[in-house]
Amino acid sequence: MFISLGNRTSVTGRLAAALILGTATGALAVGMAAPAHAQDANANLRGSVTLNGAPAATEVVVIDVNSGFRRTATVRPDGSFDVPSLRPSTYRIELQTAEGVKRTDEFTLIAGQNAVLDFDFTPEEQAAYDTGEIIVTGSRLKSFEGGEVGVNITNREIEQLPQNNRNFLAFADLAPGVQFVTGANGQSRLQGGAQDSRTVNIFIDGVGQKDYVLKNGVTGQDSTQGNPFPQLAVGEYRVISSNYKAEFDQVSSVAITAATKSGTNEFHGEAFVDFTNQSLRSRTPVEDASLTREKSKTRDFQFGGALGGPIVKDLAHFFVTYEGKRQQVPVEIFPGITDNTQNLPASFAGEFGNFNRTFNEDLYFGKIDILPTDKDLFEASLKVRIETGEGINNGSNLRETAVNQGIDEYRGLLRWEHRSDSFVNDLKLTYEDVSWSPNPVLFENASVFQDAQGRQIIRTGGGANFQDKGQTGYGIQNDFTYFGLEGHSIKFGAKAKWVELNSLSLINTNPVFVYNTQYNPAAMNNTGTFNTSVPYQVQFGFDSGLGGDPVVTSKNFQLGLYVQDDWEITDRLTLNLGIRWDYDRTPQYVDFVTTPSAIQAVSPANYPNLVNADYDINDYISDGSQRKTFTGAFQPRIGFSYILDEESSFVLFGGFGRSYDRNQFDFIQQETSVGAFSTRTFRFQVPGDTRNTCVPSPTCVAWDPIYLTEEGRTQLVNSVGPQGGAELRFINNDLKVPYSDQFSLGLRRRFGLVDGEVGYQHIESRDGFAWLLGNRRPDGSFFAPAPANQDSPFGFAPPGRGAIILGDNGLSTSADSAYLKLTKRYSPSSPWNVTATYTYTEAEENRAFGETFSLDFPTIADYPTLRSSGVSRHRFVAAGAADLPWDFTLSAKVTLASPPYLKGFSTGPNGERIILGTVGDNTERFPFIVTDTWALRQVDLALTKYITLGFLNEDARIRLRVDAINVFDYKNFTNYNGNARDVVDDANGVFGSLTGLGTGGNPPRTFKFSAGFSF
Repeated sequence: MFISLGNRTSVTGRLAAALILGTATGALAVGMAAPAHAQDANANLRGSVTLNGAPAATEVVVIDVNSGFRRTATVRPDGSFDVPSLRPSTYRIELQTAEGVKRTDEFTLIAGQNAVLDFDFTPEEQAAYDTGEIIVTGSRLKSFEGGEVGVNITNREIEQLPQNNRNFLAFADLAPGVQFVTGANGQSRLQGGAQDSRTVNIFIDGVGQKDYVLKNGVTGQDSTQGNPFPQLAVGEYRVISSNYKAEFDQVSSVAITAATKSGTNEFHGEAFVDFTNQSLRSRTPVEDASLTREKSKTRDFQFGGALGGPIVKDLAHFFVTYEGKRQQVPVEIFPGITDNTQNLPASFAGEFGNFNRTFNEDLYFGKIDILPTDKDLFEASLKVRIETGEGINNGSNLRETAVNQGIDEYRGLLRWEHRSDSFVNDLKLTYEDVSWSPNPVLFENASVFQDAQGRQIIRTGGGANFQDKGQTGYGIQNDFTYFGLEGHSIKFGAKAKWVELNSLSLINTNPVFVYNTQYNPAAMNNTGTFNTSVPYQVQFGFDSGLGGDPVVTSKNFQLGLYVQDDWEITDRLTLNLGIRWDYDRTPQYVDFVTTPSAIQAVSPANYPNLVNADYDINDYISDGSQRKTFTGAFQPRIGFSYILDEESSFVLFGGFGRSYDRNQFDFIQQETSVGAFSTRTFRFQVPGDTRNTCVPSPTCVAWDPIYLTEEGRTQLVNSVGPQGGAELRFINNDLKVPYSDQFSLGLRRRFGLVDGEVGYQHIESRDGFAWLLGNRRPDGSFFAPAPANQDSPFGFAPPGRGAIILGDNGLSTSADSAYLKLTKRYSPSSPWNVTATYTYTEAEENRAFGETFSLDFPTIADYPTLRSSGVSRHRFVAAGAADLPWDFTLSAKVTLASPPYLKGFSTGPNGERIILGTVGDNTERFPFIVTDTWALRQVDLALTKYITLGFLNEDARIRLRVDAINVFDYKNFTNYNGNARDVVDDANGVFGSLTGLGTGGNPPRTFKFSAGFSF
């Protein structure tokens, strides 16, 4: 948007303003509001053209100055017009009048924006009207956001703000209540409110990227340090943390709606390289603790390019991009315990120290658009993502235990948008094929070597993780917007998807033999005093013989319907009224038939423990007719905005809505896969090993080297029959779908160039999926009578079987947040921008954050509701950039968060199990400027120098940049003592106190150098 301010402010003034706005947390702020944003990230433009109270034009033509994309709207008798579904870009308007064409200057529409542009010409503006020189000032172009709580991330912010991983989602935490979290292994995730990342969804060009199988919300983000989409292809995006419109589906926390770039009428392109290594970072706390240890070798090399332009000017355009990532990640491998390491065989001597694991990612995106008429737009796009790497982490697992990590993702989109004077129809055809497939580097026996106390020294041999999971399918969705009814913008749509979900899980395909290295050293042959010959246990995966299949597929059908009306009741009051309904049929769950062997295992004759149990096992047994697809997913979405004053300066806004997510397939499929391929455990009689003893039985046999072979292990399985300790998993026949209820209320206002917002949001989630322990003692109870210790009844499984694990609903969270947000947008006359958000959150949960296994109490209702362990009470994020003299740009991001809340188990006076949370100030806090509230403190800076080339075109230039991540080198520790029994000082410290030197994914001070070329 162009804002006329006269003289530009000084560089010092701009930097001072950016600093003040970036750190302010106590100013009162309010702002503008009205209809909410579109799911497809396009902008909507409406307004009026009047002169002396009468219509001043017959038509409004909106022109994308980059691509020549034109949209025409008829001016109604009252002077109003509507131009919906405009791609984020720079536009110019032509007003068709009786006197000729009147033109405006250029202005910008951003992703998801609902803009109002009124031309109510006063006598003072008559000259501008007569000459056609109409300036679109900041007071004339207004943006309305309705009841949504969120923030827009522009292309300038994506390109300028400091970061070290080129993940375009890294700035989503500027929205109230949103966190962008990076783990110690480099994997990143989004989360909102008190919900975990599986409740998130990202919409790219209007198409959801939901992962139906795995956690972390969107495809390709589970167990990877890769990025979901090439950053060069993202134009801009909007983050919505609550109260989205009815178009949004399969999400109950954070929704991201992003618009990709398109080609224009001029050829433009760019290329870049980013690089950092261990020489460009500070020492980690672990490295500092051992001053003689060299820094672990690190290498992060990222590169790519993009090209776009006309195929036929004003008619067809193309855009293509590629981004590559080549990383060498440091891995420290050392014995897990030092006992008996002095006797390690010489063959292990070179296996310890600092090593590297590799990670490679290739991201491709291509797009073609065709504009045959001013009423039609055709688009075709394709995304390809390919990742390879080694799954090995810090610890005592040797490099040979690594797992090959692999992700292959293909997504295609065909789109046809057609419009008339009163409606826009948007038809999309989609295709997706996603595969996540970790598998062992070596297929051979694995060995775990322990000390005499059962603590791991090292692990060797083949890795344990062998899986292949994903989704393949196609869909059709249509969105129809009608704006021919005065005061209404009515949108309704439908989406149908046919997607096949698949899961292969062969965990422990490689057998794991466990050795007490200190067993009977004098009798060992050729092993000195380190036993590598006689194991006391073996675990391995094997076909249970009880039915089921480790390869599980489900041909799902999904249907979503919605209607949304943005109703301008008066010139001050707007209501956003919407409702949607979703249907998701999963045949693997609905048509599932419990195997006869599982029914027999829990029958009263075989397992009378359930006769007097506090649940009915029949609620979890199905013959294929008991289960129904959930049809109650009706989701009202209501928002409002009310302009409080005649100048439209103060706007009150709010909303309420319900949003259903889904039960991920990785839970559902375990009824079939766990029973089909189960982990078998056999103990060996080892004379003289007094710690690892076992009573002779079918699962406790004398050691024989034949058990090192598949033939020998088959003998073990056959000796115990099909049961063999195989675990039983049952899912409730009346499984519900997780959902959240959301409420918000706030006030917005513009202070000159600054948009302010203060608000409150409440989000409750219900019916989250959980695994419960179904074992019961002989009298049907879960706990033994007091004063016995209240241990879970794992030792009371059905004869010959493992534990009974029940899948059910019951996880719940609640988050109340008060927030303050300040935003100043960039403009040529005021070339700096900043967004700052402070959020105070009180969050609760009835289970540890992100945890689904709930095996410590008989039901979810028995877990106390405590403060959430995954949400910081205080969080402040600010980011901004300012243009400097001599073609420099300085940008910064500040992230502050208070410490986590910890929970742990303890024992009551009668031996009962209780859960405690930290109640004092045990968690570590550090000062930042004026307070010691913060446990996380990170300040990132980036300085960019542009060098104009003077050839090819006027935009040709070279970019040189340096990013300084965590410039003050704050040590943001993540390890806390979670043992609630440590209520006094001991070896672990006080419960909740800082322990260890781990910083998780919080980096030390790191410099990254970049170079680029664009034209």
